[in-house]
Amino acid sequence: MINTLPLINFTKQSTLSDWNVVNDGVMGGRSQGEFYINQEGHATFTGFVSLENSGGFTSVRHRFQTLKTNTYDKINIRLKGDGNRYQFRTKTFQSDRHAYITYFETTGEWQTIEISLHAMYPTFRGQKINLPNFAGEQMEEIAFLIANKKAQNFRLEIDSIELQ
Repeated sequence: MINTLPLINFTKQSTLSDWNVVNDGVMGGRSQGEFYINQEGHATFTGFVSLENSGGFTSVRHRFQTLKTNTYDKINIRLKGDGNRYQFRTKTFQSDRHAYITYFETTGEWQTIEISLHAMYPTFRGQKINLPNFAGEQMEEIAFLIANKKAQNFRLEIDSIELQ
């Protein structure tokens, strides 16, 4: 039997009160992202990445109570992208300055992205740092980020996220 834990299954009734968009405006940039539930009941992260004023990213993050994850090896995300590359991020503690990341490519079709938790590596402000990869013991935050070093429109629909 495969051990799975559904984290999020978006529906038309889903609330996004624990999700926050963080744009590069925190550093003077001009990128704009928004996050909402679309008519089909999928969470939708959409907007424009601008390189003006040293910008170049936008993200959406979800913070939650400590979730023990030591019995899981991967995270599965059912999503529909726009052909762009995105970053999936997690933090062991919300207060950590660094995040553990991995990149994934989208195809423009519905797909399930499978991410090995232990392959996620630590970064701070876009730079890999000298710490071990994600230990997988617990998490308090997950996030999606787009930062492809180019100005671009983007759209990422998310249906569900589960640990396995």
